[in-house]
Amino acid sequence: MARKTEYDVEFKQQAVRLVLELKKPIAQVARELGVPENTLQGWIKAARKDPAQPFVGSGRLRPEDQAMRDLQKRLRDLEEENAILKKAMRIFTNDRK
Repeated sequence: MARKTEYDVEFKQQAVRLVLELKKPIAQVARELGVPENTLQGWIKAARKDPAQPFVGSGRLRPEDQAMRDLQKRLRDLEEENAILKKAMRIFTNDRK
């Protein structure tokens, strides 16, 4: 199995700049940099979608996505705590009868 090559953010930004700003063909830039053409196309798509922060990095999320994930986790935790408290309340009210 081929090993997946990882490229740093600066390399990706430079490759995208060659295509978008200098108007070089994607195939030519991919050949010159030794990058698969579809990989370069993905970088360009990401840069167009979010120009401010197109390449977040492996395993990391954009700040707004991370905030959403944290809120969802917090909601699950609170719902679980609520269910536990309801069960405890039923147990204590049944013991008093």
